[in-house]
Amino acid sequence: MKKAFLCTTVLLLILVMGLSGCGGGNGNKETSPSNQPAQDNSNSKKSDGSQKGNTGGEAQKVVFWTFVDAHQKFYESMAASWNESHPDKAIELEATTIPYDDMHTKLLVALQSGVGAPDLVDIEQSKFPNFMKGTPQLVSLNDIVEPELGNIVKSRVEIYSKDNTYYGIDYHVGATVMYYNKEMLDKAGVNPDDIKTWAEFETAGKQVLEKTGKPMITFEGNGNWSWWPAISQQGSDQVDADGNVTVDTPVNVKTMEFFQKMVKEGVAAVAPGAGHDTEEYFGYMDSGSAASVFMPFWFMNRFTDHIPDLKGKIIIRPMPAWEEGGNRSAGMGGTATSITNQAKNPDLIKEFLAYAKLSKEGNLQVWKQLGFDPIRTDVWSDPAMKESNKFTDYFGTDIFDTLLSVKDEIAPVHIREKSPEVFDAVRNKAMPEIFINMKDPAQVLKDVQSSLK
Repeated sequence: MKKAFLCTTVLLLILVMGLSGCGGGNGNKETSPSNQPAQDNSNSKKSDGSQKGNTGGEAQKVVFWTFVDAHQKFYESMAASWNESHPDKAIELEATTIPYDDMHTKLLVALQSGVGAPDLVDIEQSKFPNFMKGTPQLVSLNDIVEPELGNIVKSRVEIYSKDNTYYGIDYHVGATVMYYNKEMLDKAGVNPDDIKTWAEFETAGKQVLEKTGKPMITFEGNGNWSWWPAISQQGSDQVDADGNVTVDTPVNVKTMEFFQKMVKEGVAAVAPGAGHDTEEYFGYMDSGSAASVFMPFWFMNRFTDHIPDLKGKIIIRPMPAWEEGGNRSAGMGGTATSITNQAKNPDLIKEFLAYAKLSKEGNLQVWKQLGFDPIRTDVWSDPAMKESNKFTDYFGTDIFDTLLSVKDEIAPVHIREKSPEVFDAVRNKAMPEIFINMKDPAQVLKDVQSSLK
């Protein structure tokens, strides 16, 4: 009787969570504004489940949850391709796009209760630590990941691991790059290819300011992207490998002092709207008001979709290093696809997941369909990466030449149980104080560090 009552209560809780939005967002997501989770009257978007086998036999139903409509479309296309090449292992993909907070909350409740989880699911990077507490209710992917470690950027599976077990596979590397407005730099007599270090960047920025009256770069006043990649370049982080908070380390303080100094000099400006993902910022950049920004690779679609007037003017180059020979990039953001321990046929789903996320063809499709930098680096030199699409038309055909030049300079970040709380504190407390209120970075970071202990 008690067991029946408990099951009924759990099911009701899941239903309630599915009908009520949690609101907000975390600001560390790589989904674009034009690609935000679909939110229709039912709070979700389902596929028609049309991926059938070609043999007329019974296809294995696979339930997939995501919070990004483009991810749903990607998996639907990969399921159709899988069924054509594996008719004896056909799947019927039932894919649903659910708003970001709703999906992660529903998934957590379903896994904790042991009832109602999908077979396959997307979990955003900053939410992933919530699913690693205790014994993970996800399936080990070691048998499909380990054979491919020589072909992929290892850090993009390590961030979804625990106790040497891989639990998720990312869509992309999220390599951070510089987006330079070459037209503005040409007017100032600055060659971006001559900028090798951040010190040289500052010097070039002063020249741009003198010649054009405009800042060289923008920083976020309420975000993580003008902080995390820059400290990651130097082997630092917001939490260490053991999960300890490391917000106020000397490297982090020195980095923020340098960036704040550039703002005071006029070489840098705080992004309108306080972030790089706001309509105010898009309009600002579209009018040629700043000469550069560093953001992860997935930020390309902000330019193509929201900053149309800079088409043909923006080039992609490595980040400046902090010292000669230092790292010129950092892997940022991400979403893992995982298999839950409630999956009906985990071995078959593993095969399909490997096909979609680890195979060469799957990684080519990640670029062609999603515009992401695939985790499999051997496809970066594939001729398909230079084929005409909206990204090559906007930025040129040398995009992946830049990525190939930094592929060994992308250090892993630490995603631990404390990470979501740290992300929020940095974004909402540290960055506004440093870049908007112009307070002493050392004191600000020390205060944030103390608040997180």
